Amino acid sequence: MSFGAPVAPAPQLVGSCTSGTTDRLAPADHCVQSAGNDGISSLRWSSTANHLLSTNWDGGVRCWEVQEQGGQIRALPKAQVNHEGNAPVLDCCMSPDGNTVFSVGADKAVRMWQLGQTPPNNVPQQIGSHDQPIKSVRFLKGTNMIVSGGYDKLLKFWDARQPNPVAQIQLPERVYDMDTSDSLMVVACAGRHILTYNVQGQPQEHERKESPLKYQSRCVAAFPDNTGYAVGSIEGRVGIQYATKVPGKESFAFKCHRDGNNVYAVNHIAFHKGYGTFCTVGADGIVNFWDKDNKQRLKGFPAIHRTITCAQFNAQGNMFAYASSYDWSKGSSHHAPNTPNEIFVHHVQDEEIKPKGKKSGYR
Repeated sequence: MSFGAPVAPAPQLVGSCTSGTTDRLAPADHCVQSAGNDGISSLRWSSTANHLLSTNWDGGVRCWEVQEQGGQIRALPKAQVNHEGNAPVLDCCMSPDGNTVFSVGADKAVRMWQLGQTPPNNVPQQIGSHDQPIKSVRFLKGTNMIVSGGYDKLLKFWDARQPNPVAQIQLPERVYDMDTSDSLMVVACAGRHILTYNVQGQPQEHERKESPLKYQSRCVAAFPDNTGYAVGSIEGRVGIQYATKVPGKESFAFKCHRDGNNVYAVNHIAFHKGYGTFCTVGADGIVNFWDKDNKQRLKGFPAIHRTITCAQFNAQGNMFAYASSYDWSKGSSHHAPNTPNEIFVHHVQDEEIKPKGKKSGYR
């Protein structure tokens, strides 16, 4: 695919792709150039090619073409658009064909960007809106609709060809995170509310419940087989929840991202589509790979000594992108203006992410 407007050279921050190999999971991990000048809020891969997207608090939506050969990785900056007024962008997703990007953020707009095209003023087309900032966006393959969730306590469903929402759902609280996998959609709200929906056709609420974790939900991810979801919280815990009954499987929770009495937020959870295993990344600068079915940690990487805000496996599962930037978990008093905002891509070894067999308990 050919892309439109190239990425303008970004002002280089201290440590931006200049840090040593101790600030990445493995020395060979590739540092992505032009990752932006403020916090990185989301990472997404295309399902049809190794195109990596990021959204940033600097208002940018960026795209790279990532190449891997023999375990060696390089990412080529391809294009960038910006939300109006450089308003912070909080999330993005792609259409199943990999041609269209949808993004949302503090400008309260749902925006659409056709890769390969340069929109007027380099601002993506607005296709929807909320009354408050929008936290999450996903594409629903079953209906070819876009769903957005905002701080206005609403889910809105959009057909990109129409100016008004096709449908909307009132929620009990603000949306903190949302994920979909085929017919399953799970929404994590403030107040520890979690709602699941069947989105194969017209959205139907399946269940609403209180999070199994005691404190604020931070992230949620749907299982690739659509049977449930994982939710992470600010208390360094993950809940594995089944939305449908699976023989021999029960919901449970476990502790992670803790060091003695220090407890860190679980910032993001992402599943490996091939094996159904998953990663957690945290405010402690640590990435862990887990196997929920056998209840074991597959791989614990050394801490990179910087908070990790988000991560994602590519469609093939052989590359893992993760972002290092300040996550505000310790408030404004701990924010350093020169904190690097970096994205790395790790070449995933099969032995790191493949289930190893039955063991009892997390370790």
